[in-house]
Amino acid sequence: MSASHARIARIARLDWADIASQLDAEGYAVLPGLLDAIAARELACRIDAVCPAPLDDWGTTFYRHLAAVANRWQALLGIDGRYPPEWDAFLACNRRAGQMRPLSHAYRLSAGEHVALHQCNEGEHVFPLQIVAVLSEPGVDFTGGEFVMTEQRPRMQSRPIVVPMRLGDAAVIATAQRPCKGANGYYRVNLKHAISRVHAGRRVGIEWTFHNGYARA
Repeated sequence: MSASHARIARIARLDWADIASQLDAEGYAVLPGLLDAIAARELACRIDAVCPAPLDDWGTTFYRHLAAVANRWQALLGIDGRYPPEWDAFLACNRRAGQMRPLSHAYRLSAGEHVALHQCNEGEHVFPLQIVAVLSEPGVDFTGGEFVMTEQRPRMQSRPIVVPMRLGDAAVIATAQRPCKGANGYYRVNLKHAISRVHAGRRVGIEWTFHNGYARA
């Protein structure tokens, strides 16, 4: 089996029902050890390439599983329009809408640096889920640099969330909004994400969206 086929098979074997349940409840789902330590460190060294493996497999493979979640969220929120079942078709929708600017980024953060709270929600066709991964070891290669999210519900204070990830871990996160069940049905909550200040060392990671292109930050 080729390395690419092995990566695709590994993603297919994930417990997608449990991942969907976690996304519904919290807006994120951690994928422990998606990359083994060697693969994660190799990717960290090659991350300046246009789209190095295994990222070239992520779009097609993850999208197929997450499109069902995305479409269910659309229905729960009463939003018209559905996402196509295949990634290529979604990218074609982006191109027709003129959405060509790369939105995925690699991050190399040194001591004192951070990534501010933000959302990757530019353009007409925004896929509501994305992937983040850590390619260096917390407590060994760097300290600080936690991946954090905030969730804002109507008439409530923002809820802070720390997403625990170690070397090779990834997480599927809500890009900007997700449905939340209330007493009178589902309503929309707003999410942002960030990386806290690195205290020492260097933190390497990636923020991968299902939109066109890849760029180094």
